This record gives sequence, C-alpha cells and structure tokens, in this order.
Amino acid sequence: MKKYIIHIKFLLLIILVVFLYGFASHRNSTKISKDFDVIFENGNNLFISYETVNKLLIQKLGTDKNQTKENINLNNLENFIQTNKMIENTEVFLKINGDLGVIIKQRTPILRIAKNSRSYYLDRLGKIMPLSDNYSARVPISSSDIEENNSSDIIYLASQIKDNVFLRKQIIGISQKDSANQFELKTRIGDQVILFGSLNNMQNKFNKLKVFYQKVIADSTLNRYKTIDLKYKDQVVCTKK
Repeated sequence: MKKYIIHIKFLLLIILVVFLYGFASHRNSTKISKDFDVIFENGNNLFISYETVNKLLIQKLGTDKNQTKENINLNNLENFIQTNKMIENTEVFLKINGDLGVIIKQRTPILRIAKNSRSYYLDRLGKIMPLSDNYSARVPISSSDIEENNSSDIIYLASQIKDNVFLRKQIIGISQKDSANQFELKTRIGDQVILFGSLNNMQNKFNKLKVFYQKVIADSTLNRYKTIDLKYKDQVVCTKK
C-alpha cells in the first residue's frame, strides 16, 4: 500500500509540474513583451535613436491594451514605424523568446537643401528627410529651388558624388541653374567654382577633374584659379583669380 501511495504522489507531482509549465507557457504566449531588440541595418551614425524606435513601438502597441502576442499585426507595426521620415524600411518579427525584433534601415541623405530659412536633406530616392538632432551628415549643400518630385537630375549627380571617395571629400556644394539643367559645384580645397554643365558625359567630366587636381596639387598651383570649366570636350578651361 505504501508503495502505491509513493507512485500516486509521484504522479501527482508530474501532473502539477505539467500544469504549471502549461500555465506559464500560456501566460507567456499571451503577454506582449516590452523588450525590443532594435538593430540598425546601415551603420552607427544614427539619425534616429534606439529610444525613438522604442517609443514608436510602445505607442503603437499601447493603442490596444487587450492585444496579445498571437494577434500582433506586424505589418501594422512596420507601417507605423515607417511614418518616421528618418526611416526607409522596417522589418518587425517575433523572436523565439517572445521579444519583438526590429530591423531598421535609415534613409541615406546625399544632399542638404538650405533655402528660404528651410533646411532639410534629400535622400537617394529624392525623398525629403528632416535634419537630425543626433547626427549631421557630411553632404553637399544646395540653395537651388528643388522640389521633391522634380529632383531626379540633382539627386543623380549627388549620388555619383557620394559614391566617389575623391569627389565626396572635395565637393561641398551643388547649384542647379535654371537654363538647360546646368550645374555648378563648390569645392572644399581651393574654393573654386566648377562649371559642370549638364549631366552629359558625366564620368568623363569627373575623370578630367581628377586628372586636373592631380596636376595642380602636384605643382601647387590650385589656388591660382577661380573657376574650373569641364564643359569642353577633352579639356579643362580655368580662369585665374
């Protein structure tokens, strides 16, 4: 009889453990964790902070107090976070431990517009991106009249400059003239104006500019010039200061 009592106690203990485990698992499956694992896909120069992303998540999750983990609408969370103009793309997912994982792709500014007391960035897609309190991008500045929907030429030019190490260090300003999409560039070293002209033969113009700089830096004559004109075929025409 004593042997049966021991077996019964052991069986009851197993049932209790299974019940407690099931109860805990059920609570965990319905509880929304407030621990968010936020990863920034494109670098540590954050235009938007971890805290801001956390606040967006808490704000959206808090709109439905009775929402459980199983019926979280991840697409709604992603769309809500992407209303922030610093963010290009968001991926939200549930991790195995029940926490929310978030992958953020920030917008990439390539040009800063400063016109009529307004100042903002344009990204690679030509979308307006506000200035950030966290980080200031080192990109060319333009005071030209540029609208978000007709910025393709200057965005393309700015993208090419950003992707070129030499140009990225040297070009600090881009101006778009009214006639026939003519562009002028402002330099960091030497304080010259580069008369770039249209975007025709762009790479050839960049190559001519690079060769020109190699020569004038080697013979220390860069500061003699006021303008550098790249509009002529196979030559660089300069005017002296």
